[in-house]
Parts: sequence; structure tokens; C-alpha cells
Amino acid sequence: MSERSERGQLSGEILVFDDVRLSFAGVKAIDGISFTVGERELFAIIGPNGAGKTSIFNVLSGVYRPQHGRVVFDGADLIGRRPHQIAARGMARTFQNVELFANLTVLDNLMLGRHHHIGYGTLAALAWLGRARRAEVAARAKVEDIIDFLELEQWRRLPVGLLPYGVQKRVELGRALAMEPKLLLLDEPVGGMNVEETEDMARYILDIRDELDIPIVLVEHDMGLVMDLADRVMVVDFGRPVATGVPAEIQHDPDVIRAYLGEVERA
Repeated sequence: MSERSERGQLSGEILVFDDVRLSFAGVKAIDGISFTVGERELFAIIGPNGAGKTSIFNVLSGVYRPQHGRVVFDGADLIGRRPHQIAARGMARTFQNVELFANLTVLDNLMLGRHHHIGYGTLAALAWLGRARRAEVAARAKVEDIIDFLELEQWRRLPVGLLPYGVQKRVELGRALAMEPKLLLLDEPVGGMNVEETEDMARYILDIRDELDIPIVLVEHDMGLVMDLADRVMVVDFGRPVATGVPAEIQHDPDVIRAYLGEVERA
């Protein structure tokens, strides 16, 4: 049986990223990085710009295929699988920049996250009978739960292009949740937000882990947020691992300080 650690993650592994190496024309984007993610863990990846964080996410989601290494998600090898196949297995992702349909409502954008769970074809959709109707009603019920969970009720009928940036980021998070993921990848979820929006997003991220029991891999530049939320943190620099540990260990690691500040001692 899996055991809970001090900060709440379970010892069972949902993700194994093992000795992955990725190069572009001789430039090493990922150089021997390994980590695991527990079944209820919030695992953060931090590092300076260009350290390889987004490349890790692109390998996980099938955008890049590494030249070496192993990536196992929920017992299945992901290397060679296409992004839509990985998404269908239960991995959902948000992006640094908001990637929503600006002219569609909040409700419609969230419904798009249900596409992997729609099992009927074009003819059934046109007839709008039986299986198609039941599936649409079920999808709508899931989306309504997400609207309540992320407190989006007041904006549900508005085009997302008219909404504040922080709310748009929340909608993108909701669309990922609509996929009912087994693992959630969050790429700078509070980037560009003000203090109040950041605090709200932090609360939702913790609720996703603790109430929905969804493990999370978080890439974020807000160090205060990372140290407050993460169960474990991995630091990368120039595509190589620097250190992995609980936040208290990472904050005082000389190699981590050197990667960020260029010196061993804190200013």
C-alpha cells in the first residue's frame, strides 16, 4: 500500500522520467534529467530562462521525441506516442500563454475539454438523439461542476476575450480539468497575474491536488508560490539537473543558489 509522506504526496508513482536526453542540432535541451511524480504529489520544476523546463513539458506531452531515455505515465511508455494519444491517456496541460477561443463563451471553451470523452459520431450529433444527447448532457454536468469549483459562474456566458487576464487563465485551467486528467501539467499558471489573482490561483491548485486527488507537475518562476505549494522541487539549469528535494532543502542548496545568482552565498 502506498504511504503518505510528510507533505502529503503518495509513494506510488504516476510518472517516471528517466535519464531523458534531447538535442537540437547538437544543442542539448535536456541532458540526463530524471525524476518521478507521486500519485498525489505537487512536483515543481524551476530554473532560469532557457534551462529546459518547457522542453520537459514538450517531451511529456509528445511534442518532442527525445533521443534517449524513458518516460512512463500510469504504467505506459510514452516515447513515440503522439500528443492526442497522450492526452487520451489522461495527461492534460496548460500553457504559458492563454490558448483559448476568444469568441467562444467560458462554457463553450470548457466543453471543448470534453472532446476525448465524446463517443458518438457526426450522424448521431446531427440527429441529436439517444447516445449523442446523453453524452452531451453528461459532459455539460461535468463542466458545470468545474464552473462551480473554479468560481466562474458570473462569466459563464461571456466570450473569454472580454474577460480579465486572470480569469482567462482560470478558464484554461478549467478546460484542462474538463479532460478528467490523471496528471496535470501547469506551465507558469500565475505568469502575468497580480497578487490577488496569484493568491486565488494558488488556492485552486492546492484544491486540485487535495480535493480532486490529481497529481500536478508545475513549472513556475514565482519562487514564493513554488516554495509554498510544492511537495518536492527539481532545479534545472542548461538542461541538466541541479538538485531535487523538499522546498526547505532547495532554498539552502549552494548549487541552486549558484544557478540563480551566480555565486554560492546569498546576497
